[in-house]
Order: sequence, then structure tokens, then C-alpha cells
Amino acid sequence: MPALQKTQGIFGYLPLEMLQLISRRLTIPMSEIYGVATFYSQFSFVPKGENIISVCLGTACYVKGAQKVLEEIEDQLDIKAGNTTPDLLFSIDSTRCVGDCSLAPVILVNEDEYPKVKTDDIKEILDKYRKEV
Repeated sequence: MPALQKTQGIFGYLPLEMLQLISRRLTIPMSEIYGVATFYSQFSFVPKGENIISVCLGTACYVKGAQKVLEEIEDQLDIKAGNTTPDLLFSIDSTRCVGDCSLAPVILVNEDEYPKVKTDDIKEILDKYRKEV
């Protein structure tokens, strides 16, 4: 676990080459390394974007339309939850409760919280994090 945590801390995800190196150095079978890495949700095999969008799909948020919000984000970024845009600017994660049920639906972009989000709000929110070209 510590080797995986340190690797993810350095790279932001777990590259296959690093998992193989950990396996060789610690003389632990690759299947065991992979088993641990897939068991814990903190680990990712996909590089994370500069801006991580977390969409709460807890009960209150879901009932208030969070699934539609998630779909709109996926449509606008042309990726699905769990993935990262090719430019590494955005990643989308679906999460369970973020603890603000009275403000549902809620999304987080990095540490910024957006309450009572509607699908019409998504473009404006994403534009705040897009880089100027």
C-alpha cells in the first residue's frame, strides 16, 4: 500500500510500468499488486486532469437531477465519468454523498463547491477552468 500511495502521489495515477517495477523490487506478484490497486477506490490507472470534477450521485442529489448534470458534463467534455480529457485539463468522477444534501445537486471542481446545479450552469462552470489560448 505505501508504495502504491507514494507512486500515485508522484504521478497522479498508477502507470503500468511503475506497478511492474514495484512488483519486481518488492518481489510481490503483479497479480497481487493489481488486486490491491483495484480494491481501493483511491487508486487510479488513468492520469487525472488538472481539474477534477466530482458529481455527487447520493440520494438527495440524484433525486434532484444529478444524473442529468453528470450527463451534461460528459457531453460537454466528450468523456465519461472515470476518464480524463485528452488535454489533461479535466477528469470526471461520480461520488456518493458530499455532505450538502440541502444544496442538491452538488458538484465539486477541485475544492470549489457548486450547489443547486442545473444543466444550463455547466458551460459557465467549465469555462471558469478552461485555459486561455
